[in-house]
Amino acid sequence: MRHEALSRRDFLRGGRSEAVRIRPPGVAEAALAACTGCGQCVEHCPAGIISLAGGLPALDFSLGECTFCGACAEHCPEPVFTGGPASRFDHVVSFAAACLPFHRVDCQACRDACPAGAIRFRPVRGGPFVPDLDAAACTGCGACIAVCPVGALEAAPRAMEAAHA
Repeated sequence: MRHEALSRRDFLRGGRSEAVRIRPPGVAEAALAACTGCGQCVEHCPAGIISLAGGLPALDFSLGECTFCGACAEHCPEPVFTGGPASRFDHVVSFAAACLPFHRVDCQACRDACPAGAIRFRPVRGGPFVPDLDAAACTGCGACIAVCPVGALEAAPRAMEAAHA
């Protein structure tokens, strides 16, 4: 029987999870058809969060946050970045049940990392403060995802998040 080594984060999450493709800011799904997979966006991303998955650009927020610097769009030779300069993604973050405060463990790492101040913590009787997202303020940059010690944050479509608010 073969045993795969799990990272600490994957162990605390209960195993491996499938990554969801997050497009760079300003890239519409339909525009990905023009992508040739040249890797210029990967090479010029100062945060190092863009990689090619199946020949198309994808962001990995576990490596860091998007600062919306525009370097990926600036260096792309194809008409992939059709959305213009972006200052937010079409997703927000969502807190999974693994979030430490939901298990009576004090943690506010996501709040401290959020450059938009979109994550606040509200008091709960008899327990640590729990996260509360201001979806209107969330840019979807991923800063909170990168710092979560248990991987309890993930990107969720804005429409879905609003429906569950």
